[in-house]
Amino acid sequence: MTISLQKGQRISLSKEAPGLTKIICGLGWDIVKPDGGGFFSKFGNKAGEDYDLDASVVCLNDAGKLVDNNNIIYFGNLAHPSGAIVHQGDNTTGAGDGDDEVIMIDLSQIPSSIGKLVFVVNIYDCQGRKQDFSQIENAFVRLVNTANNQELARFNLSGQDYQGMSSMILAEVYRHNQEWKMAAIGNGVSVNGLGELVKAYI
Repeated sequence: MTISLQKGQRISLSKEAPGLTKIICGLGWDIVKPDGGGFFSKFGNKAGEDYDLDASVVCLNDAGKLVDNNNIIYFGNLAHPSGAIVHQGDNTTGAGDGDDEVIMIDLSQIPSSIGKLVFVVNIYDCQGRKQDFSQIENAFVRLVNTANNQELARFNLSGQDYQGMSSMILAEVYRHNQEWKMAAIGNGVSVNGLGELVKAYI
């Protein structure tokens, strides 16, 4: 049974699925439809303009720090050197139902030097396109046990005010007392791209 998380809530993945090793992290979103007010929507963007959201994983050590760029998994670096984290590729429009971007994770293969995985989403060229997360709806992050295809947890971000926020820290998966846990974060950040966002972890 899926656990529907609220912002700030934490659960133990190890307890929810004993023996859990491999998971899929699926991230999805939809674009707010234009209000029909002519060629331009109420947000000042051209009708039908694509929104390119990029999902990434930032791997931190036990002190919550990013050691090097190899520990950032995104469209430009699709796999961690350990092979434990593999990004399935970039979706540049968010079109279609279900997961828009998928990240495969083998918890048993994550190096002991990594204590936390931070899942983030950024709007590509947010400043040039004048886009932010107030124009995104039905955003979610979910974890699926690949052994039985069971959805373990889901965090929906709908109904929150993200005006001016161009990046989103969705969730964290971290080790605690030999257990893997998940925390629903849902914090919007006003930065210009992933490079600026990760500076907070250096």
